[in-house]
Amino acid sequence: MYDIVVIGSGPGGYVAAIRASQLGFKTAVVERAELGGICLNWGCIPTKALLKSAQAMNYARHAKEYGFKVEGEVSFDIADIVARSRGVSATMSKGIEYLFKKNKIELISGEAKFISKGVLEVRSQEGNVTKVEASHIIIATGARANSLPFAPIDGEKIISYRQALVPETLPGSMAVIGSGAIGSELAFFYRSLGVEVTLIEYLPQILPLEDEDTAAQVSRSFRKAGMKIMVSAQVKSVDTSGEKCVLTVETKKGEEKIEVDRVLSAVGVIPNTDNLGLENIGVEVDRRKIKVDSLYRTNVEGVYAIGDVIATPALAHVASAEAIACVEGIAGLDVVPVDYDNIPGCTYVTPEVASVGYTEKKVKELGLEYTVGKFPFTASGKAVAAGEKDGFVKLIIDKNTDRILGAHLVGANVTEMLSGIVVARRMGATAKDIMKSVHPHPTMSEAIMEAAAAVHNEVIHI
Repeated sequence: MYDIVVIGSGPGGYVAAIRASQLGFKTAVVERAELGGICLNWGCIPTKALLKSAQAMNYARHAKEYGFKVEGEVSFDIADIVARSRGVSATMSKGIEYLFKKNKIELISGEAKFISKGVLEVRSQEGNVTKVEASHIIIATGARANSLPFAPIDGEKIISYRQALVPETLPGSMAVIGSGAIGSELAFFYRSLGVEVTLIEYLPQILPLEDEDTAAQVSRSFRKAGMKIMVSAQVKSVDTSGEKCVLTVETKKGEEKIEVDRVLSAVGVIPNTDNLGLENIGVEVDRRKIKVDSLYRTNVEGVYAIGDVIATPALAHVASAEAIACVEGIAGLDVVPVDYDNIPGCTYVTPEVASVGYTEKKVKELGLEYTVGKFPFTASGKAVAAGEKDGFVKLIIDKNTDRILGAHLVGANVTEMLSGIVVARRMGATAKDIMKSVHPHPTMSEAIMEAAAAVHNEVIHI
């Protein structure tokens, strides 16, 4: 009998388990695959390893701009790139294994299913069945790739992010359906390695959750890199019967046929809530997502849910924050709620994208009075010296309170600069607070200070 059992070992599951152990609970984790879940093994981490290789490739191609001579053509080995990526994931997975042992967390390998309240049946890959009982069970099973009904993923011609992360060979051409973080990052990776990429988005802009200025900047950068961008474009069908894939796409100008070697479906994810036996104990689900309260409790006593299986942003850091709040709630501690209005989002293309808070469009919809402060990296000494001039920092400031409604950064390493703004928003800092805080020179982060100063027409640095 355990105090807490967590189903799933992704960034929600393993964080929940570790925090539970720290608080003195007898804890176990049920995991059917690799430790670390999708994020560590098939998402966040391996993707960033691939993108680092793409970035290195781009630097090598532009070596002359930095004063280096490269004799002959810069080439790469896709097998070595993939092997490095898989090695990074394996290393991180072993790190979680170490943390489990350090915190005396028991790992139970297999697939879990509720058979009654507080009781799980765990079936191993070999078919062995174990009964696991716990006072509290946290569901953290994450999500999997979605697919279009007329374009089911076959793993060969139509692939998901899983196949896209481990290509044995590169196609000559690829269509990427969906331009969220996953679609945009993989589109950028494949284009960097020479694949002819067409990025197709149903909505009016790529990166649809980002600010319009951000989307426009990334779109320009993608087109400059030779990528074809299609927005307000709906894929009607994908014909894979021939040697190539033929997509029929409805655009504002009419129907268009696109012929490619491979199609990457990046149209979102589906919560992993099926086959858990939720119906056996009466857990309420709405459109595959588990309904929870502010402490992540379901309608069934002793059963909780966090991460991609509930109706909150499907981000690794959100799942981790929910995990801590959930476990501390079980422990009866004074829980600090997750602030869903202050969740950072990052997309690791080149230039990088980082944002928090409202977009300008959302601010207008809310009818708020606001001012925008913007500073381009073309005016940043550090950015110019680094050869990284694309992008900007844009701050959306409440005209009445001078506080930050939203922040939108595009540029080199901006994902590393965002955390300070997240803290500033949480602490209620104003544009003047940021403007009057001395920033180191020369740095890319100075652009945040300059954007804040622009709100008050006081930009003076370069």
